[in-house]
Amino acid sequence: MERLNPQDLMLLWPDDLGWPEEIGALAILDGAGLLDPDGRFRIETVREVIGSRLPLVPRFRQLLYAPRRGLGWPLWVDAQSFDLTEHVRVLPLTAPADEDQLLLAVEQLRRHRLRRSRPLWEMWFLPGLHGDLVGMFIRIHHTIADGAAGVAMLGAFLDPDAEARPTPAPSWTPAPIPSSRYLLEDNLRRRAQAAKEVVSKLGHPVTTLGQVRRTWPATREVFVNGRAPRTSLNRPISQQRTLTVIRGRLDVTRQIAHAHGAKLNDVLLSAVADGLRDLLRGRQERVEDVALRAFVPVSLHEEEQGRARGNQDGMMFVPLPLGVTDPGRRLRLIAAESAERKKRVFRPPEGVLARNIALQRAMVRSLVRQRRMNIYVADIPGPPMPLYLAGAQLLEVFPVVPIIGNVTLGIAALTYAGQFNVSVVADAKACPDVDVFAESLRNSLEALSPFRPHADAR
Repeated sequence: MERLNPQDLMLLWPDDLGWPEEIGALAILDGAGLLDPDGRFRIETVREVIGSRLPLVPRFRQLLYAPRRGLGWPLWVDAQSFDLTEHVRVLPLTAPADEDQLLLAVEQLRRHRLRRSRPLWEMWFLPGLHGDLVGMFIRIHHTIADGAAGVAMLGAFLDPDAEARPTPAPSWTPAPIPSSRYLLEDNLRRRAQAAKEVVSKLGHPVTTLGQVRRTWPATREVFVNGRAPRTSLNRPISQQRTLTVIRGRLDVTRQIAHAHGAKLNDVLLSAVADGLRDLLRGRQERVEDVALRAFVPVSLHEEEQGRARGNQDGMMFVPLPLGVTDPGRRLRLIAAESAERKKRVFRPPEGVLARNIALQRAMVRSLVRQRRMNIYVADIPGPPMPLYLAGAQLLEVFPVVPIIGNVTLGIAALTYAGQFNVSVVADAKACPDVDVFAESLRNSLEALSPFRPHADAR
């Protein structure tokens, strides 16, 4: 039996406030082999492949079950009935559709919440793009996986070549939902274990104090040190989103990072800073002496790449100096700040605060007024080689992240088969000018390229 852990629970409560915690990916497929002579999408062929791989992703046939009060935290249980057609579906676009129409369709799909009455994932295919291309949009609830684990889950349905065929899946019989008595006994055992751990810590004050001292720098970074500047980027978000994608090359991004002693994530953060500078200047806001705070998740997974499971993210906050106009100098400053903060990544707490649902809910509600971050920026490693779904090659993949509270802009990059693709999710009402940000980010990546000479301004 698997109950949600404290970090999972913190990703569940935003749903109740109208901030769906759903992560996803938008891919472009070479769909020629998935279209029949009349141009209709062969959905049954794809469902056969997806169905044969479901044993590799058990969570895709499980429900999030919340027992009554006194029986403990929510847990994962097998769906007593499962219909793949409810999860793998088709939304034809009006051919020939362009990229703007595809992105708009994805946002329309995202407006519909995942239903808790069935497994929390969907995979949509959007045929109708020019050149027999097909869009594929997959989304899962964040309680199931973080970015790294989400990539691993998607990989379970993909193949390294176009010749792979579905294999017969073993028959599946759902396990019964645990009884109330069993849940009560399990909850009591967990509470007793938690109490023993508290007593143990009190009985070893020197060891406990040492642990507090080691984690204090990271805790201070998150909850104590300074506040994010006040800007128009932080206001209560609405229900409407816009999605923008930016294409990049991984080899060029790596060369940029190498030339400045930086990491890929530092290159992304520097380009984001450039985009924010132009965005806020366009809104007539001060940027010269402003350093915005970017929330950057840090993967704590210890599994091999492609085998990550669940949520194992830490967090750090990186200042983005908008007043530094030279791209190279700004990148080096950000790289130095990132390296320093990685030494004190904040890990999700397991103590009293994390175990108290009332306090958790209060913390989530406070996000609409939070001053710890201005934006969200993530960098997710993906497969280095081209992959195939039912014989169709994935030509491109873009991550899709949620935004919550008063954070109106979320940026994520995903590496895949030599690509370094970036997506921008914005609140449609708060960021109607998101195109300014996206274009500046794109231009910044080009300006940082080692193939383009630039002066090192002081």
